[in-house]
Amino acid sequence: MLPATFKLCAGISYRHTRNMTGLRKNAMVAIHHELNKLSGPGPSAWINHIRRRSSLLSSRIAEETYSEAEQCYVQQGQQALQKSISILSDQDGWQTEIESANGDKVMSKVLPDIGKVFKLEVMLEQKTDELYEELVDNMEQMGEWNPNVKQVKILQKIGQDTMITHEVSAETPGNVVGPRDFVSVRCAKRRGSTCFLAGMSTQHPGMPEQKGFVRAENGPTCIVMRPSEEDPNKTKFTWLLNLDLKGWIPKTVINRVLSQTQVDFANHLRHRMASSGGVEAAIAC
Repeated sequence: MLPATFKLCAGISYRHTRNMTGLRKNAMVAIHHELNKLSGPGPSAWINHIRRRSSLLSSRIAEETYSEAEQCYVQQGQQALQKSISILSDQDGWQTEIESANGDKVMSKVLPDIGKVFKLEVMLEQKTDELYEELVDNMEQMGEWNPNVKQVKILQKIGQDTMITHEVSAETPGNVVGPRDFVSVRCAKRRGSTCFLAGMSTQHPGMPEQKGFVRAENGPTCIVMRPSEEDPNKTKFTWLLNLDLKGWIPKTVINRVLSQTQVDFANHLRHRMASSGGVEAAIAC
């Protein structure tokens, strides 16, 4: 079977078959199948090397099926994720903005070429997978439980990891900050038990600037969720936030609004997850 498999793979090198996506995907599936049979209980180094190379090739094949515009969105999402991870990895220079009695904490620091960024750190009672499902799979339902958000709409999905969204925020109490809207590219990734949801502002032909809203900008932003080391049924939740709300708003007001928005989000998310858990338990009974 193995010689036939490599004949199939060799066939995709010919010009007239190079763009036959179905054939190429079948070839990669066949390679993985044969490598799994060869590896046995203890795969050798060369088997692992070939498997890694074939996985990279599979990713390249998927990327080549995207249009130029779609590839740009994918790259923007990956850049937002990489930049966010870089910012969060640097523990120096953070100043405390808010520290709640329950341990929720918002910190901030100023970065060159980016401006002021905020970081929320909380511990949530739910498993990471449950939170990922709520924030990624059920993203468009956020307006139902977060009063600071009027609407989230997915404009376009690209593969499994990338999407373009339109978000409409509610005005703050007293209309200190009026309603804003955002068009963002989002990148959702899993690395082991850690989940990421990164994003940054972009443009989309399906959502030009809307009358009655100030088009604000964000990014890089990122939510990071990982199981607690003390209790894997709980989640360490980190949210990096960077926004340019536009308009003539004093920086002191912006700083207060953004840090409080993060604290409020954590509380609304807790209430949402607690309510969802109660409904699921009632259905199970």
